[in-house]
Amino acid sequence: MSKSLAFLILVASIAFAGSPLWVPEFGGFEADQFPIPQLNAAVQPAGYAFAIWGPIFTWLVVAAVYGLWKRATASTWSAMRPALLVSLAIGAAWLPVASLSPVWAAILIWLMLFPSVVALFRSPREDQVWASWPIGLYAGWLSAASFAAIGLLLGGYGWTSELAAAMICVSLASILGFAIQWRLGRAPTYGISVIWALIAIAVAN
Repeated sequence: MSKSLAFLILVASIAFAGSPLWVPEFGGFEADQFPIPQLNAAVQPAGYAFAIWGPIFTWLVVAAVYGLWKRATASTWSAMRPALLVSLAIGAAWLPVASLSPVWAAILIWLMLFPSVVALFRSPREDQVWASWPIGLYAGWLSAASFAAIGLLLGGYGWTSELAAAMICVSLASILGFAIQWRLGRAPTYGISVIWALIAIAVAN
């Protein structure tokens, strides 16, 4: 079972990393995908922030290769694998869904976030460069992006103003990020990723 999970994680991480090739035209939500068009929404980070996906994709794939090659049967790696597999598998489908529906995209990104955080807490304390650090970078970005997605829906459907949506969601993302990093006590890449996203939101405004 351990070897099978390690292999499936490699497949899922490659599929996830390759997903931009399936939907090359996707560059973010279109303003008219919302009842109230979201033009330069305050909760959106500056464009440069999305470059973090390069390191995330690369690190997850390399870590999956290492996990299959060196730690396929390691008991310390087994605990995180089911949750990580779920998150990566959902992630592989996120871009095609996001190109069609921001509502379903928001739902999926939260479904990616929960198991990624579970995997992070269950990751081994050894081999951090190949386990907790790449997962931390990934989960940290998802922690901020999940609230950004909610903020777009709040403003885009008129439930709050765009500014109020941004303030609410940035505050909640900050609280969640701090709480997880404090409780985790390791994997600084998680906090770095959250801070990266929040600074990019500030820069955009």
